[in-house]
Amino acid sequence: MVAGELVQELVRADTGVLDDVAGGRKSPQPVGATDPTYGAAPTGGAREAEDRREKELPPDEREAMLPGGGAAEPETGLSRRRFAVLAVFSLYSLVNAFQWIQYGIIANVFARFYGVATDKVDWLSIVYMAAYVPLIFPATWLLDRRGLRLTALLGAGLNCAGAWLKCASADPARFGVTVGAQVICSVAQVFILGLPSRIASVWFGPREVSTACATAVLGNQLGTAIGFLLPPVLVPNTPDDIELMSHNISVMFYGTAAVSTALFVLTVIVIKDRPLRPPSHAQAVLPTSPAEDYSYKRSIVNLMKNKAFVLLLVSYGIMTGSFYSVSTLLNQMIMDCYEEQELNAGRIGLTLVVAGMVGSILCGVWLDQTKMYKMTTLIVYILSFLGMLVFTFTLHLSILLVFFTAGALGFFMTGYLPLGFEFGVEITYPESEGTSSGLLNAFAQGKLTTNHNPMAGNIFLCAWIFLGILLTAFIKSELKRNNVNMEVHGNHLKALSARCPEDVPPEKKTNGVKLEPSISFSRETSL
Repeated sequence: MVAGELVQELVRADTGVLDDVAGGRKSPQPVGATDPTYGAAPTGGAREAEDRREKELPPDEREAMLPGGGAAEPETGLSRRRFAVLAVFSLYSLVNAFQWIQYGIIANVFARFYGVATDKVDWLSIVYMAAYVPLIFPATWLLDRRGLRLTALLGAGLNCAGAWLKCASADPARFGVTVGAQVICSVAQVFILGLPSRIASVWFGPREVSTACATAVLGNQLGTAIGFLLPPVLVPNTPDDIELMSHNISVMFYGTAAVSTALFVLTVIVIKDRPLRPPSHAQAVLPTSPAEDYSYKRSIVNLMKNKAFVLLLVSYGIMTGSFYSVSTLLNQMIMDCYEEQELNAGRIGLTLVVAGMVGSILCGVWLDQTKMYKMTTLIVYILSFLGMLVFTFTLHLSILLVFFTAGALGFFMTGYLPLGFEFGVEITYPESEGTSSGLLNAFAQGKLTTNHNPMAGNIFLCAWIFLGILLTAFIKSELKRNNVNMEVHGNHLKALSARCPEDVPPEKKTNGVKLEPSISFSRETSL
């Protein structure tokens, strides 16, 4: 208690620097600064009493006090293990995405093999979305309470278990087994989709965090792209030879299970909760474990009270819902405008995904270099809107033109995914990255659809995307995480660990960290 109060007083006494680089405002002058004895070195009995009080403090609280009136600049560093962590996560995320799409892309083959209607096969993909919404809250609670390693092990382990159970379902009479296996894989997805921003924040430095997040998201997209290509090659349609079809399905299932097992072993070996030293000052000021009074419910309430995050939540859901709608209905759009173009419809879908992978990486690199989160998000949103308009009104003109317009649409729409994650982390810091990402993903589990023809349906999507532009324009861009990194580099760290929970009002507690009121968060300049 005493140490916390002393650190606060020492921080408040630092009046010789600018508090906000962007605004140029100085910190308010401390009470008593006009006193001629203010700041004078203690003498005689006063010095002895101060020394005696400092010796009585526990070692960890003495370390929190610095001579000279400032908070200790924590030691930071980058671990070489971070690249292995990112690679292993991206790969098992890839396999999970592949298992999601492997049924839908050859739905006619599986419907013939199991003797069921095509809509029942479609549910093997829909179950991924159905499982995510109710399970995201316990999954993010587990991530906050038990850390990255356990969450990653659950994701990789369930992914592996589902893949092996599918191997036992390569029989026409075992459709129920393959449904159970896919449900297990869908649960694994819940422990995967919310991790990119957490891995990026905990393991990577300020100049590479957005690129790392984009790379982690890229793994899932690459799995979808491989899912478009590989299943039709491994399991060709042989309706007159069910035995051969069963053999081909077994080859695909056993190959997936073998890769999943190898990645689960690598997850056990490679992925840890956090590096020995924090990669950034924004991470260094956060507690390494949840505070005793940590409340997941309070964290959710804090996010829902954050108006900027709520606006981002809705706009993110609109964009990703529109993208999922276009991806899901692309085949129907193409077949409505062109006859006998099933093969090209698949290639256009692949173009959509691959272009989006490039967009994700480029957007991540751009954010690391500029930190212009709102401006970049708004520009990408506007370009997605324009791309959707061009795609809508040129869809019927030429199949070759559709390749280009779909590629451009995928580039911007998919490039928005890591932008939304990173922007959400910035404006909600120091709340958990897993919680904010999980809520964003929850709002993305749906599609904006209409029963009308492709032209009317696409115009419907354009209207929703335009609404998303307006919502994004109203987001108040406070770069809280970036501000803490800049403050520390300027030797003005004012984000303190809440060692004494009773010092902080309950409504202002955020993830075990107390942000000093004197901090004025840097904002992006507007056009």
